[in-house]
Amino acid sequence: MTVRVVLADDQTVVRAGFRALLDLTDDLVVVAEAADGVQAVEAVRMTRPDVVLMDIRMPGVDGLEATRRIAGDRTLDGVRVVMLTTYQVDAYVFEALRHGAAGFLLKDIEPDDLRAAIRTVAEGRSLLAPAVTRRVIEEFARLKAPEAAGAERLDVLTGREREVMALVAAGLTNEEIGKELIMSPLTAKTHVSRTMTKLGARDRAQLVVLAYETGLVRPGEH
Repeated sequence: MTVRVVLADDQTVVRAGFRALLDLTDDLVVVAEAADGVQAVEAVRMTRPDVVLMDIRMPGVDGLEATRRIAGDRTLDGVRVVMLTTYQVDAYVFEALRHGAAGFLLKDIEPDDLRAAIRTVAEGRSLLAPAVTRRVIEEFARLKAPEAAGAERLDVLTGREREVMALVAAGLTNEEIGKELIMSPLTAKTHVSRTMTKLGARDRAQLVVLAYETGLVRPGEH
């Protein structure tokens, strides 16, 4: 499978560097580049890539807003956005995940790790290990200290689905959820998928965000 990629970064040298790395592979191809959020959204709508590498901080429309627009467009449901950041602790990462990003990568990532990450996301799998995702979300939940809001959104879930969602937010894999709730990993995966569908979440990262925002779990709880 050839993975189609859009590069969005306001620095030409950064885009050139990523393109050079991806051009060394047969299964990853850059189909478009963008220097700001507006160009990124336009490029995605024109080329329908599998993955977008999106810089968070760009002039004008930034990567956060561009991600929100892409995630909010139902015709682009198959597009996965990965945020690029210079700092591991970036105040925008939480919002990016909240708006539909599949995860984030540091710009100084090793070439082989970059290629592996793109392939992982293109296959629809979680970019970040569940425990890493939980630590990232929990850190920003603490910084933001959000009040539980929109708890009624969870009314569509069954009691079992709430349990599964809480365990996803705790960083458990499908296998671990299965052991915790005495079910098969496949059944756990089915519950996760149904929960995502009911809540309109694009991936597990968004489920974690919703778990904190609705007060289903709170920072520091296990």
